[in-house]
Amino acid sequence: MSDRTTKPAPTGPRAARKREAIVRAARALFLREGFGVGMDAIAAEAGVSKVTVYNHFGSKEALFTAVVAGALDEPLLSGADDTAPDLAGLAEAADLRGAFLAAARAWVRAVRANDEVRALRALVAAEIHRFPELSRAWGAHGPAGHHPAVADALRALADRGRLEIPDLEVAVIQLYSLLVFPHMVFDQYGTQPADDLTERLVTGAVDMFLGRYTPSGA
Repeated sequence: MSDRTTKPAPTGPRAARKREAIVRAARALFLREGFGVGMDAIAAEAGVSKVTVYNHFGSKEALFTAVVAGALDEPLLSGADDTAPDLAGLAEAADLRGAFLAAARAWVRAVRANDEVRALRALVAAEIHRFPELSRAWGAHGPAGHHPAVADALRALADRGRLEIPDLEVAVIQLYSLLVFPHMVFDQYGTQPADDLTERLVTGAVDMFLGRYTPSGA
């Protein structure tokens, strides 16, 4: 399915609330009915018009990729875990490594416990062959576009001089690869790494990432 509009997506608080409602409705319906669910049904569930859905996302494929990326990024948003700082606050942390470790542990813990993330990943695997537009939609936006919570946090760290990141897109992929992807691989085989291995993975991931991007002499 091609995009219905080339206009920029609506902005502002009211538009953000509508976008959130659309993603929430789409997530519920995709999980319940699969990718074949109609945009009319998604619009009705969100309480908006179908035109509004297309104005925000352009296509069902783009909406689906936003749903999947949003599910992965939820633990990074402020308030997702009251026991650890969110990723967005790292630029202000006095102890960057300690705050990064706390945020990473909370992120991984939430991803491991999120049954909807598993269901969405299974849905992608089931639908990708029938709907190749999904892979094209994902590739068209790039990692930074799909994961703004990660991209914004890393950009803030770079702007403050806490990290030196010459290629933001690569850094986003690397952080996901180090922290999230190992658990996805285990999950494909119906298991999860033991708690002590998870802790070693998280600690090693943060140290590797900071070792790569901490400015010389810092």
